[in-house]
Amino acid sequence: MGTAMVPASLIKSVRLDGPQSVNLKQFDPGMRRGNRDASEADLAAMHETLNSLQEKLYAQSSQALLVVLQAMDTGGKDGLIRHVFGPMNPQGVGVTCFKKPTVEELAHDYLWRIHKEVPPKGMIRVFNRSHYEDVLIARVHELAPLADISKRYAQINDFERHLSDNGVVIVKFFLHISREEQRERLMARLADPEKHWKFNKADIDERKRWADYEAAYELMLEKCSTPYAPWYVIPSNSKWYRNWLAAGILLQTLEKMKPAFPEPQPDLQGLTIPE
Repeated sequence: MGTAMVPASLIKSVRLDGPQSVNLKQFDPGMRRGNRDASEADLAAMHETLNSLQEKLYAQSSQALLVVLQAMDTGGKDGLIRHVFGPMNPQGVGVTCFKKPTVEELAHDYLWRIHKEVPPKGMIRVFNRSHYEDVLIARVHELAPLADISKRYAQINDFERHLSDNGVVIVKFFLHISREEQRERLMARLADPEKHWKFNKADIDERKRWADYEAAYELMLEKCSTPYAPWYVIPSNSKWYRNWLAAGILLQTLEKMKPAFPEPQPDLQGLTIPE
């Protein structure tokens, strides 16, 4: 059980852990292996091990896990959180969704609001969007001088290295979908009145900038993939495959962290509970 369900060779093929040239056309967003029924059965089995590891991580409280999610609009961040992290004990797992910066946040440096949400030891925290918005949307919409944005890649690497050196394990998922798949998902939202709340007319304008966002993501992956904070390019046209592969990577990561229950107090033997 465990990562054997998701081959190590497959995980390695989607991992970027060092500076390198990245062309997203080399990653097939429609790639999938196996079938949905088998993958969903695997996911349910993996959750048993994930829950056990998460309990040990919480009990030990000596390290933390930060999972960063980035994607194009409709990329599936919410769905992955629900299916991969939803079954875990909410006492040890948290989610932070970074939206447009507030007035207070804009009064500080761009990493200020991020650092506040880094998980404490014993916890898993998922970032739905993250500090990478400051080299993605900021670059596409020219929200800051290009010279300032160009400095942020090294600043982010330094920030993540600082977290890693202080007991925070970092895993970053780029949920990779095709432009055609995005169109289908946007149309599905329009067709279903119960999903209208998820539709924003601004998504149509953002879609026109697909090539600009793709270039910004490639630059992000090129400059901010490191051994201590690797990016994984997750094929995400198939939602079930996305969930299965992400869960396998999460499981492999937690297994490498080797969380364990702390040693019990030495004087527990012979204790009785009064009636």
